Amino acid sequence: MKKLFLLLTTSAVLFSCSKVGKDEYIITGTANGIENGKTIILQAQDPSGMGGLINIDTVKVENGKFEIKGKVTEPSFHVLQLEAANQPIPFILESGEINIEVNKDSIQNTKISGTYNNDEYVKFNEEMKVVQKKLMDFQKANMLKMNQAQQTKDTAVINSLMQQYQKIQEEVGTNSKAKYIAYAESHPKSFISALILQSMLADPSADIKKAESIYNGFEDELKNTKPGKAIQERIKAITSGPTAGATPGAAPAAK
Repeated sequence: MKKLFLLLTTSAVLFSCSKVGKDEYIITGTANGIENGKTIILQAQDPSGMGGLINIDTVKVENGKFEIKGKVTEPSFHVLQLEAANQPIPFILESGEINIEVNKDSIQNTKISGTYNNDEYVKFNEEMKVVQKKLMDFQKANMLKMNQAQQTKDTAVINSLMQQYQKIQEEVGTNSKAKYIAYAESHPKSFISALILQSMLADPSADIKKAESIYNGFEDELKNTKPGKAIQERIKAITSGPTAGATPGAAPAAK
């Protein structure tokens, strides 16, 4: 009984150490090598649908560190824009403690961790790099050859490289699509899964039965996010529309 009490006490201490409460987030960042006073802006997609980004919060780097706190009710993509950096840092803003280690020399190599969806986002991107490696390798290996062919107007070489590239691109595209679907099927609570399915349903030739099956497997918390609700509405519109049940891409029957 004494051992059980000690275990319960230890667990209580561990859970009480969290810096955030329900629907709260804290971004703890390290920005080594970045000057004091440099601005970091937290930005989100404009909810009006105009396509731009709006500023949510602004902080300054102090002794190589920065911190942003706030409230959030569900996961959504945001970016951090570092002053003088040529590209933003994308991440998923959600409740919890998010750690961001800025790589000032290579922004795309910034490390993001600390919450479930951000950990999944990082892992998913690494897995997709493996899937798409063949295409990247071809581009690197043939960039010089293509530039030289363009300068000398050697159409034979240009056409050959383009044909090879297109073939690899189609292969990678097929493998990427399979990876997306497999991920969404096997990660029923990941925000990435909802984004994948939402994108899948934007394709008129999408397999609606497969999409519906994946959606039905989602956890309720994911279904209640904005992408989750949009997926539900999209599935409802397709399955109850005038062409419901028709083969994708098929012409409507003549009256």
